[in-house]
Amino acid sequence: MPTATVPFSTRIREVSAAQHAAVSTSSFMSDLIGGRLGLEAYARYTEQLWFVYAALEGGAARDGLTSDAVAGPFVGPELARTPELARDLAYLRGPDWRSDLEPLPATAAYAARIEDCAAAWRGGYVAHHYTRYLGDLSGGQALGARAEQLWGFAHRGDGVRFYAFDAIGNPAAYKRAYRARLDALPVDAAEKARIADECRRAFEYNGAVFRELGELYPAA
Repeated sequence: MPTATVPFSTRIREVSAAQHAAVSTSSFMSDLIGGRLGLEAYARYTEQLWFVYAALEGGAARDGLTSDAVAGPFVGPELARTPELARDLAYLRGPDWRSDLEPLPATAAYAARIEDCAAAWRGGYVAHHYTRYLGDLSGGQALGARAEQLWGFAHRGDGVRFYAFDAIGNPAAYKRAYRARLDALPVDAAEKARIADECRRAFEYNGAVFRELGELYPAA
């Protein structure tokens, strides 16, 4: 099928499929979901998510993305994860969870890239927004459900609030609308190619975080 006839949302999914699969089947995530790692590994992973989403959501507020023609249609309060991560981390680490919070080197690099895109390249920001939030609304839901089983968290409660998008009543419809916004991006073909490349890069950043976590928490 000629590239011009392929919806952009399909194209970016296809071009990043290999990187997505590598991340989804990483040893750390496989061991976490498989119950071969403890609660400490899960809590450390949740800490890394804080830095990623602080970059995504802080950049949106700081850099005026809500009114941007490219990034604006994707930014909305219904997606906000930092308030939920704060509640999860307070539950997992205690009320002083911020006092010794520190990103892994791979996480710091990932967050810095998101911040750079938010400040200077809105198409790149959309690439990172897409890979994170649509992933959370899709495969990420399995990890939340599995964490409830493994560590006894209340359903969609403290410890797994990150995975509960309470402001989105119909996730399937929301994802369809999101993909329609991707298809309608007001950018040319060259810019779409750059955005697709950044999607691959986003998965690679995520994979690097998993590799470092895997080194810290090898399966018993």
